[in-house]
This record gives sequence, C-alpha cells and structure tokens, in this order.
Amino acid sequence: MKLRFTKMHGLGNDFIVVDCRKKDIKKTGAVMKALSDRRFGIGFDQAIILKASKKADFRMDIYNGDGTRVEMCGNGIRCLAAYIWNRGLSKKKRLDIETLAGIIRPEKYGKLVRVDMGAPVLEGRLIPAAKDGEVKDYEFKAGDKTFKITCVSMGNPHCVIFVDDVDAFAVEKYGPLIETDKFFPKRTNVEFIQVLSFKRLKMRVWERGSGETLACGTGACASAVASRLHGFAGSSVSVMLRGGTLKINLEKDGHVYMTGPAMEVYDGEVEI
Repeated sequence: MKLRFTKMHGLGNDFIVVDCRKKDIKKTGAVMKALSDRRFGIGFDQAIILKASKKADFRMDIYNGDGTRVEMCGNGIRCLAAYIWNRGLSKKKRLDIETLAGIIRPEKYGKLVRVDMGAPVLEGRLIPAAKDGEVKDYEFKAGDKTFKITCVSMGNPHCVIFVDDVDAFAVEKYGPLIETDKFFPKRTNVEFIQVLSFKRLKMRVWERGSGETLACGTGACASAVASRLHGFAGSSVSVMLRGGTLKINLEKDGHVYMTGPAMEVYDGEVEI
C-alpha cells in the first residue's frame, strides 16, 4: 500500500501530515514509528493524521516518533491548519480542530498561524503528576541533581525547569530521566528555560517520545505560564527555541495564544 504524505515543519519541529478522512491506516502507531526513522524511513518528530470530526471542522491525531499517540502538539496544529488552507479544504479563517486535549482553534494571522491553546492546567493530579495542588518550585531529584520544577498542562504534561545557561545544560542527560520518572504517570515533556529578560525566554525541550527537538509549541506556552507564575515574565513573551522564535500571549480570558510559522517542505509517497 502506498501512503501519501506532506512533509512540514514549525521552526524545525518536523512532521508528516497524512489525510485519513476517507481511509484509516492499520496499526498506525507501528507504521509511524517505522517511518519516523531518519535513516530507514522518512524521518520526523511527529506524525499528524487528519481525520473527519463530528463535533469540529476536522480532527487531529498525533503520533510521536516512538509510535505513541499523544494529546496535543502546538507546532503540529499550526502545520495542520496551513495544510488545510493550502489545499482549500476550508475557507474559514479560524478553524475548530478536535484533539485529545479538546477543541483547539488556529486562525490565519498574516503569513503566520495564531492558535488559541486554551487555559493552562496547574492542578498536579490533572497534569498528571503525583502531587495534589499546584506543582511550583517542587524539589525533584533526577540522577545526581535536584531540580526545582514547575508543572503545567497545555492539554499535555510539561515540567518546566529554570537554568542559568540553557545552551550548556545537559538536556540529553536529564531530559529522559525526568520524562520517564514515576512522578509523571503518563511521562512528561521537559522544558529547560533561561530567562533573558521580562519579555524574552530561551528554551530547549526534551519531548516525550521524541527526545530533544528544535521547537515545541505547547512547551513554549507552558514555559510562558511558568515564567509568569514566578514573576520572571509578563503576559507577552518571545520564546527563543533552537529552530526559531514563538510569540506567546497570556490573555485576560485566561487562555494562552501562540503565534508562529508553518512551512511545507515537499509532498511524497512511501510504501507501507
């Protein structure tokens, strides 16, 4: 069977987008795990599956490179929205996209895509994390270090850690230790943040199921929320990632808004 796909990226966080509105892929997780390999497959961080929805304009299913299905992907939903608009699948400037994290709303914003990411969740058990109440500056041991962590859900779990020099930090050492710790029953994404100013953050991310990536939209949102909680940043921040910069706004309605690019690379097909 031949599978048609479109390769896309949001600030270097790369995806394939597959239109499955008419036909599903059998054993989707296993297929995407094989295709994600950068030597023996297509190579990507996540796979975005476009499906029909009974309660929104479209549905987005997301699979990590390890084949696991996850709730939400900020860069991915911008790419999916661009895919829909570029192909004339909807004339609406603002879309309702069904995800496991609820209905997410991307809209055209000039050449960029602005997304209403909804309200952050700070209650530990709902993130989920193994602690009641807000998880802020919680002492957490990973390997030979003890960190002060702040946990946020943007529809998926995030663990935010503030560091002095993010470029020099051993993300590849501590990221997987924190991701897989039993404190996080569904594992977690891990953001390492250097505060540059009240309006600028620098971030590296260890993504659950994918490892370190060049960008993470939900992670940038979670980091902005955590920075605001600590008084390190205001309601509008630029988050500098290895692949580029995202603009994050914390609005009066309690929702987090993310603005950034979505780029198509090529269309292709592969035998599965």
